[in-house]
Amino acid sequence: MASNVLTKKKADAPKGNLARVKPQPEKTPKAKKGRSFSIFALLDKYANVDALFEHGVPLKFMPHVLFLTGITLFYIGNTHFAEKTIRRIDKIKVETEDLRADFTTLKSEYMEASKQSEVARNVAPLGLIESSSPPYQVIVPADEY
Repeated sequence: MASNVLTKKKADAPKGNLARVKPQPEKTPKAKKGRSFSIFALLDKYANVDALFEHGVPLKFMPHVLFLTGITLFYIGNTHFAEKTIRRIDKIKVETEDLRADFTTLKSEYMEASKQSEVARNVAPLGLIESSSPPYQVIVPADEY
């Protein structure tokens, strides 16, 4: 038989969730260009986020993270929708004011043009004159019609 079937390989290290060995960074003298303020350097220095991920991604927090992400996305979408609605309301409000002003102007012009004196003045060039006698009712007998 082949030799590889008979021999068993031993694992170098046991498998499992074990702490990873962090490689030590080499300390080399760097030339300082000047002191610059970096908020990310301060965040990295004081917030030890690497400690959370030493043993891999903590899956027990994943539902909470996904829930908060969903709520955040809903909040952002709701804010955009509200702003768009407010802009549309403002646009419709301006349009309504313009239409109201047009309506008021047209209504007053119609009221002015429908006065008896205005109607008489507008039909005078056609040869029509205003009657000075009051109207009377014509009665037709039923057998005549």
